[in-house]
Amino acid sequence: MARQEDGSYVISTHREITDVLNDPHLSSDLSNLSPPVPPADGRTPASFIHMDPPEHDRLRRMATRQFGPPHTPGLVTGLDGFLTATVGSLIDDLAAKKRIDVVDDFANPFPVTVICHLLGVPRADEPRFHLWVNDIMNSIDYNPETDPKAKLDKGVQARKDLPQRLGELVEQRHGRPGDGLLSRLADDDGPDGRMTDAEIVATAKLLLIAGHETVANLIANGMLTLLRHPQILERLRGEPDLAAPLVEELLRYEPPVQIIPWRAAYSDITVADTVIPQGSRIMLMLASGSRDPKRFHDPDRFDPDRRDNQHLGFGSGIHLCFGGPLARREAQIALTELVRRLDRPRLVTDPPPYRPSPVLRGPIHLDIEQGDG
Repeated sequence: MARQEDGSYVISTHREITDVLNDPHLSSDLSNLSPPVPPADGRTPASFIHMDPPEHDRLRRMATRQFGPPHTPGLVTGLDGFLTATVGSLIDDLAAKKRIDVVDDFANPFPVTVICHLLGVPRADEPRFHLWVNDIMNSIDYNPETDPKAKLDKGVQARKDLPQRLGELVEQRHGRPGDGLLSRLADDDGPDGRMTDAEIVATAKLLLIAGHETVANLIANGMLTLLRHPQILERLRGEPDLAAPLVEELLRYEPPVQIIPWRAAYSDITVADTVIPQGSRIMLMLASGSRDPKRFHDPDRFDPDRRDNQHLGFGSGIHLCFGGPLARREAQIALTELVRRLDRPRLVTDPPPYRPSPVLRGPIHLDIEQGDG
């Protein structure tokens, strides 16, 4: 752990990160920092990942009731056919291409299609949702010195248009039960009551943005790692059951989220014999913790046969990524099918260009060639 010049604290070891993520004295609410940090987007209420108990717990329980076990245990496994068909359709479009950008041609469109299907977004709206999510993600890394202002403007507009359309869809779902998550949330009267429309919109937006970025980076990082380890790529081609442990190792070795950029201390806390004052900003280096040599043997080696792989790829504690089971399955199916169906894929550029973000790790583009060299 290290104290920074601005008074914040960086924690980088597996044990201390896990302890902090499970410490009830740590807050995820920006307003608990000293001084408080205003929300990045004041137009949409915060999602529950930026809340603390008991409000966090209430909203997470309500979302989870409709998203997975124990109330909807077959949701993720029931999507296998749709995931496989979607992956197959995207790869069909790549079959005739000698050169492919795995990010633009596959990793970006796949998760947005999946989340739109899960939410129950009308097919006619899907192209707009793809554009909005892409514009938002592109604007996150906006650099005023090098990027055209249009890049930022598109992101600002998408942040208005996306929640507005989600709100319209939620309003239409009241009293009209359907299979999509928007419909189920709009008409759910469980033990915690019913989400407000604004809370449903915030939850849906969280799924679209976080679900997109995590899965797109995981697939791109995974394909890059496999191409750098051709023997493991060949193993996956012949052993589809390798996909599950392989994705767990990817989440440890090359995680899509490298850092939790802040937590706030409710009160003075002690971490590794250091007292962190109330209100201090704490940054958690997840990628470092997942390569901690005190926790993982030979941590810089990519090993899908690794045992006891308690990585930090989806965090830990009450904010453990609740979409993790779906993200895992998306990556397992996507990588298995890419390896099986692409014809002798090879990297065009290594390393590829990466997005300029300390938090999110993934190539901006991942160009590969297939077929005859």
